[in-house]
Amino acid sequence: MLSLSQKLSLNRIRPQGASAWLPSDETSLEAWYRNKSGIVLNGSDVSEWRDGSSNGFNMLQSTATEQPAYNASNGELTFVAADVNNLQSTTHINLTGAYTFGIRMHPSATGVVVVGSNTSPIEFIKIMNTSDVRISDGSGNIDITLDSGTFLSDMTFVVTRNASNLTTLYINGVAQSDTETLTGSVDLDAIGVRRTDKNPYDGTISEIQIFTSESAALTANVNSYLAAL
Repeated sequence: MLSLSQKLSLNRIRPQGASAWLPSDETSLEAWYRNKSGIVLNGSDVSEWRDGSSNGFNMLQSTATEQPAYNASNGELTFVAADVNNLQSTTHINLTGAYTFGIRMHPSATGVVVVGSNTSPIEFIKIMNTSDVRISDGSGNIDITLDSGTFLSDMTFVVTRNASNLTTLYINGVAQSDTETLTGSVDLDAIGVRRTDKNPYDGTISEIQIFTSESAALTANVNSYLAAL
């Protein structure tokens, strides 16, 4: 019997059309908020998005009015900024060196935080305007400008940092020419806000993948996987 706190599609293997690669194939997988999986519902809203890695960074929201809505047909979570919809983990995800961070999302507004910390001022990923995104960590922040197009669109968004702290943004699989350097550690515990409940996200998110490594092969796999959702 289904309940209000059901988990959905836990036996789903991979998105249709994706390669045989899975994020869980990578030993560096830190957290995985998987499309159509690990969703716990309160009616039609999400009270928890469970981490698909083995690390248990589950994202929760006990306040009903702040729970994002869920679309079971495509696995999208809809965040409404006016309602301060967000999900939070009781444990920080800490990224200290190289990383790869992938999201399938469709922002509906600018000046919004996609992921960050609601216990520290780090925004990590903030859509500043239609052409600029801010990446923040403990050392400061950088702004990356799109080569073309707009952030207010359905997209695969992948940001990587290599061993030399070079940060590169990929939009729909294409590396943007504006690369920057950022050296600090990243502490994350929230999807949709930063401390305290500021700059709430507006739009949809279908999947988030976080790895503590960076390579051309990993970037290609993440981009391909997210594009197939």
